[in-house]
Amino acid sequence: MIAGQGLGAVGSAVGEVCFNTAMTGYQEILTDPSYTGQIITFTFPHIGNVGVNDDDSEVSNLAATSGVRGCILRAAITEPSNYRATRHFDQWLKERGIVAIAGVDTRALTARIRAHGMPNGVIAHSPDGDFDIAALKAEAAAWPGLEGMDLVPEVTTGQSYTWNETRWSWLDGYKRQENAGVHVVAIDYGLKRNILRCLVSAGCRVTVLPATASAEDVLARQPDGIFLSNGPGDPAATGEYAVPQIKKLLDTGLPMFGICLGHQMMARALGASTSKMHQGHHGANHPVKDHTTGKVEITSMNHGFAVDRESLPDDVVETHVSLFDGSNCGIAARNRPAFSVQYHPEASPGPQDSHYLFERFIAAIEAHRQGG
Repeated sequence: MIAGQGLGAVGSAVGEVCFNTAMTGYQEILTDPSYTGQIITFTFPHIGNVGVNDDDSEVSNLAATSGVRGCILRAAITEPSNYRATRHFDQWLKERGIVAIAGVDTRALTARIRAHGMPNGVIAHSPDGDFDIAALKAEAAAWPGLEGMDLVPEVTTGQSYTWNETRWSWLDGYKRQENAGVHVVAIDYGLKRNILRCLVSAGCRVTVLPATASAEDVLARQPDGIFLSNGPGDPAATGEYAVPQIKKLLDTGLPMFGICLGHQMMARALGASTSKMHQGHHGANHPVKDHTTGKVEITSMNHGFAVDRESLPDDVVETHVSLFDGSNCGIAARNRPAFSVQYHPEASPGPQDSHYLFERFIAAIEAHRQGG
């Protein structure tokens, strides 16, 4: 048991405890639907010091599920010090129902996770300091863990919608793009807003469909390309209903691009397998090598499952690899215009090392439209 100072929402939160090494972007991290079912330990000690705003959230509805179960901090939250801040981080945590605890030796906790893997845990916040420790321990022990868990229904959209907002720029902020060229249907397994912005900025008109959309639903929108989004949970569990539809879409020959969970499920649809990782990859400083160019990118990652390289069939090539642990970070089909990556090219850790992937997707769409 670790004691600290409670912050954010009052109550308890149970989930898988992971650590994130990013020094910035805590608001984007805490609103990333891929963190559903997890409690984040931030290795950077000063979290919350620039406050929060409404633009940097990765889910569009402030009242929507946060995804993340809770967060663990080293230092107490200070007053916000940034011209873009609209409110205090602690207030924002309360609004989103996120339980937090500060004053924890996060270096020691991170070392434990690194050595022993991501444990199930519970954090609790009670203003009167009255905790039923036995009940909290039982809650953590009873939580089943992420293996075999389909968490996508908690974060996917309930209905289809279109998106035309572009990436943020220093001079103009966010803009709306009209008269876009190609039409992309994005399947939402826990989609981040900035992925949509990157697709639009690359020249796409985007229609978003729920995770339960059938191949027929997708094709009825007459897309030029198909995007498989990031998301939480076990790809094998979500894949029970998603992979058969992805297989049908792959068979059409339409260009397809996947990120994170979308990468894992594309791999499964192509015949590969996935497995749970020891400590996962969570941070904004992960070097990845692109075998197709020989270049190394600094990437943002958030995943606890990975594609098994040894399981890749002969008609699938490994395109990207982690330079931290050698795990698979990208694939491409040899005989159809489909590719995917494990990391988040929209998250700008490099800051723009990986934006070429959206351009690669558009090039594949244009080649397909021209019969190439």
